[in-house]
Amino acid sequence: MNADEKARQTVEAAVRAQLAKALGGARGIVEGAVPTILFTVLWLVTHELKLSLGIAVGAAVLLTVARLVQRSTVQFVFNSLVGIGIAAFFALRTGRAEDAFLPGIIYNAFYSLILIGSIIARWPVVGFIIGSVTGESTEWRRDPAIVRLCSKLTWLLVLPCVVRVVVQYPLYLAGMVGWLGTAKIALGWPLQVASFAAMIWVLARGRTPLTTAAEPVQDVPEDTPAPGVRGRNEAEGAPEGDERK
Repeated sequence: MNADEKARQTVEAAVRAQLAKALGGARGIVEGAVPTILFTVLWLVTHELKLSLGIAVGAAVLLTVARLVQRSTVQFVFNSLVGIGIAAFFALRTGRAEDAFLPGIIYNAFYSLILIGSIIARWPVVGFIIGSVTGESTEWRRDPAIVRLCSKLTWLLVLPCVVRVVVQYPLYLAGMVGWLGTAKIALGWPLQVASFAAMIWVLARGRTPLTTAAEPVQDVPEDTPAPGVRGRNEAEGAPEGDERK
């Protein structure tokens, strides 16, 4: 067994490995924030909706092109590009700058409902991370300990989404674009990183065995004697399961 296989012997190690990929590093965090910062600052300074959105979208495009030229992953910057593109559509359709933030509020509200629903149904979303590691998409659900762990971790994913909706929706109703932009940035990656840190803290405290298809869990009847006891009893002519004193 190599070092990588040993590192994945527990559910906690498997989830930690997947969460590390989700952060995207410092560059991914910056790329995700740049379009929102540009739009918010430019709109507050110029109050020109089309100009602010155009520069924000243009910046996201440039960041995507830079990634493509460097032949590095475009996952995080592409998410940013799609997000600012949808925001621009909403805002230009109504002519109200605050509507640029409405898609994010709707997304977080629905995502919260999906995550909570998965927990109630005992199919917590984080469980599928386990499935992606073991190669068995639903095997993890056979182990109640893993289901409980994944439910706890999924609640930690729910919390940032609920906080964003609770904070940003009143600001949206009040048309406070500057505060909306500030809240979107502050409650974006910083809050997500805090959520992941809490998940890692939970994972660091436990060592739930990771079962794969190659290592099935077998139920052993309570009255089945240990191999050594059974062999000794048979040698002495005693009935199985009745060790002589």
